[in-house]
Amino acid sequence: MRRLRNVKIVATLGPASETYEMIEALHKAGADVFRLNMSHGTHDEIRAKHAIIREVEERLNSTIGILADLQGPKLRVGTFAGEGAELEEGAPFRLDLDEAEGGVTRVCLPHPEIFAALKKGSSLLVNDGKIRLRVRDCGPDFADCEVVTGGWISNRKGVNVPDVVLPLAALSDKDRADLEFACALGVDWLALSFVQRPEDVEEARQLALGRAAILSKIEKPSAVDRFDDILAVSDGIMVARGDLGVELPVQNVPPIQKRLVRRCRAAAKPVIVATQMLESMIESPMPTRAEVSDVATAIYEGADAVMLSAESAAGDYPIEAVTTMDKVATEVEQDPTYTEIIESSRRADRMTVADGIVAAAREIAETTEIKAICCFTQSGTTALLTARERPRVPIIALTPLVGTARRLALSWGTNCVITGELDRFKKAVVSAARAARQEGFAGPNDLIVVTAGVPFNVPGSTNILRVAPCDESLIYASDPE
Repeated sequence: MRRLRNVKIVATLGPASETYEMIEALHKAGADVFRLNMSHGTHDEIRAKHAIIREVEERLNSTIGILADLQGPKLRVGTFAGEGAELEEGAPFRLDLDEAEGGVTRVCLPHPEIFAALKKGSSLLVNDGKIRLRVRDCGPDFADCEVVTGGWISNRKGVNVPDVVLPLAALSDKDRADLEFACALGVDWLALSFVQRPEDVEEARQLALGRAAILSKIEKPSAVDRFDDILAVSDGIMVARGDLGVELPVQNVPPIQKRLVRRCRAAAKPVIVATQMLESMIESPMPTRAEVSDVATAIYEGADAVMLSAESAAGDYPIEAVTTMDKVATEVEQDPTYTEIIESSRRADRMTVADGIVAAAREIAETTEIKAICCFTQSGTTALLTARERPRVPIIALTPLVGTARRLALSWGTNCVITGELDRFKKAVVSAARAARQEGFAGPNDLIVVTAGVPFNVPGSTNILRVAPCDESLIYASDPE
């Protein structure tokens, strides 16, 4: 299903979008990848959604990516007598391991690993930062705090610890079980929560055994500090602005988002910008102007994908939310300013033959009457390198592997076509010309650029480029062998 835009849309499935009819409608409206949130729903419910997505994919003959988002460790306070307490600014408040119900002076925090990492002066944020505490004294089983920002604190509210690296693995026991389930099910991407260090990603990769690509969610200050190391061991990145906006001053989030998106593009790895993009559309059929501007900003920055969470999972207007995002993306990409921004941020340094080939393909396509860049890819690397160039013409990624095509559904501008196995470059050129015509990217009198690696079926071997006609008889006439 050809889109009139290059940025991809990720839509989260939930109670508002779990039927066949709704999932099909969301894909037709513009959703390229569906997110399955492992924090909600049983394995049977997740399996049912996965089966529907694959049924829609087969019926519409349109490649769809599936992203399983792992929950990660959840840090929460205990319970209160009377369901909660009102904390006053400046008052003392203790967190400890005592499981007795809390009150206005204390509550249980059943996470000794937090106490082990705290220091005098550390901050703790409760209920998405609505309550802010500063540690005045601490030990292995307690933290005596001062209430910096007061308010109502109630049962089992989440706790964030922004200024220390917690001795916690990104994968809980539930996450390990969910990871194995999702990989066995056949998802294309695994989103890893609570990433603090590259070792967190490497553990998930070892468990996945190549069955799914690993996408690291950047939602903690420690992940921002070690971002280059995390990016190096990840297949993709999600800029999860919700928790970042809790643990960091909100004014810090926009420049961080811009930096991370650019670094991902330079590394030729897909990046999703996520959280609260069209939040008001959970209850309203129309977004706010600020939300539209927020989505547009992520697209101007060069993000590979933008994501809907509760808007499509639990909102009243899931189709309208996807349609709005699709319209905003289409409009932005037609703006000459968008092209100027994207091209001015293109990096010129090259390190490999493949880098040079895709750069040359983009340059040829933009300075001549080329209709599309067709790249043959086994692992997806060539398509990702081509997408990094952000060419002005469409990218057609041809691959014999359906798994590669589904993973590329997350990558900017890639239009995936499944091909048979190839052993000769001329056959590749013919297949590319045929695909360009059949998918409506070019006519028989048009030219395309074809890139591939010879010998075929060797990942990362892109080493050849050809400008070819879309008329197969001309291809054979110029190369009868």
